[in-house]
Amino acid sequence: MRDPRLYQIATLALLLGYGLARLGFDVPALHVVLILSAALLAQLAFTRACGLPRFDPRSALISGLSLCLLLRTGRPSLAVAATLVTIASKFLLRWKGKHLFNPTNFGLVAMMALTGGVWVSPGQWGHSVLFAFLMACLGGLVVYRAWRSDVTAAFLASYAALLVGRALWLGDPLSIPFHQLQSGALLLFSFFMISDPKTTPDSRAGRIVFAVLVAAGAWSVQFRLFRPNGMLWSLAVCSAVVPLLDRLLPARRYDWASKGAFHGAQVDLRSGDAGPRRGGEGRLRLLRLLRGQG
Repeated sequence: MRDPRLYQIATLALLLGYGLARLGFDVPALHVVLILSAALLAQLAFTRACGLPRFDPRSALISGLSLCLLLRTGRPSLAVAATLVTIASKFLLRWKGKHLFNPTNFGLVAMMALTGGVWVSPGQWGHSVLFAFLMACLGGLVVYRAWRSDVTAAFLASYAALLVGRALWLGDPLSIPFHQLQSGALLLFSFFMISDPKTTPDSRAGRIVFAVLVAAGAWSVQFRLFRPNGMLWSLAVCSAVVPLLDRLLPARRYDWASKGAFHGAQVDLRSGDAGPRRGGEGRLRLLRLLRGQG
């Protein structure tokens, strides 16, 4: 499977199954069916309304599975409304053809801000070291396939530094920040939300700056404003800075097809040739793909 979205769908489905079977997620089966059905139907409706050539369910499944993992509500109507807002944001909130917000993040933040019946439960994942390691491995596979491990690493490093710095400043034992870093919610956000290649800056330098801003914002919301879900609120606010980062640090925009083509290319590291014929055209293609990584 060359498309990173297929790995992400499989991983999210596995995490959802694990959460329902082993962690006792408070997610009614009806909500799972409604969210996934609404996501696919909304994707199909917007695809036809926008005149797109074909219906692609992969992005809708990723958004739907992410909502199943994070969204909590006692009303099925709100679960459907959050799904519709999430899918609609992909088509309506764009800047020069690029997604302005991570769809799942926008849907969650919008519904939490506008209604009193939607919430996110970070504690549902627990703080199991074994489960954290499992999520890190699965998430690492996804971001590696999507060429976005840099933003994940930069965010985790920045957030860890802030947590450790706070503990040292307050004189707390280092076991406290280390325990906070074992949160399943933190790893889920780091590997499956902030690493979205369609909403992060195009250049590597831009992605690192973006990750540091999100980490600082999440820390401020959590420990200065004393509000839960600081990572979600911070990502929503910092996403508005992405167009500026793309302008200041331009690079080739992410494209699913080109990444798959790169993985399928045959590269001779000694000669620098690429492609089945290993000629000048292959070298040029390889250089273009590498340059796109920023």
